[in-house]
Amino acid sequence: MKLLALETSTEACSVALHVDGRVLARFRHAPRLQTELLLPMAEELLAEAGLTLAVLDALAYSRGPGAFTGVRIAAAAVQAFAFARDLPVVAVSSLQSLAQGAWRVHGAGRVLAVFDARMDEVYAGAYARDGDLMQPLAPDCLCAPAALPAALRGEWFAAGNGVAAHEAVLRGQCDFTGIDATLFPSAEDVLPLALAQFAREGGQAAELALPVYLRDEVWKKLPGR
Repeated sequence: MKLLALETSTEACSVALHVDGRVLARFRHAPRLQTELLLPMAEELLAEAGLTLAVLDALAYSRGPGAFTGVRIAAAAVQAFAFARDLPVVAVSSLQSLAQGAWRVHGAGRVLAVFDARMDEVYAGAYARDGDLMQPLAPDCLCAPAALPAALRGEWFAAGNGVAAHEAVLRGQCDFTGIDATLFPSAEDVLPLALAQFAREGGQAAELALPVYLRDEVWKKLPGR
């Protein structure tokens, strides 16, 4: 299985390539530079593996939620690649990929993934390990940090920049077994989730590779909408 994954939902930019069990990855914390970095990083990985888009089996991307511009960049890039080579696409939640990273880096089996959504809100998702994959315990949501849904309260390892911005308020509703407020979602963690999803369901057509914002009223005000 040859799968290329893209992730730009936060301040980081990353690309990862799975080639028959081998994983190649590039990651860079680069606020506002994803547009310039993403395609060269993808080309570099493909060249390192001696591959072209034409031989890939599928593409994957982090669909959001996250920074509005960031989630659009990955979706647009994966659409362009998919249309060019008629490749199927797999969309993975950016919060789920962050939780997967918390498992890979810290061995965390229960993760509250939190992004700062600005406007005194957070994007949040609750995940638990099933085998080697982090699976959702509730739908990803947008909420005030002081008003987490009941399903997101409890004992968790907390990850993401939303924890850094709202740690005290979140601690008032949850028991944290650990925190990594500097952890970003990575394409390396999109890969295993996308591979499992592709094995179960196959991929989507390129035109369905869309970003997920959760805050639709703001998205509709973006230039070009």
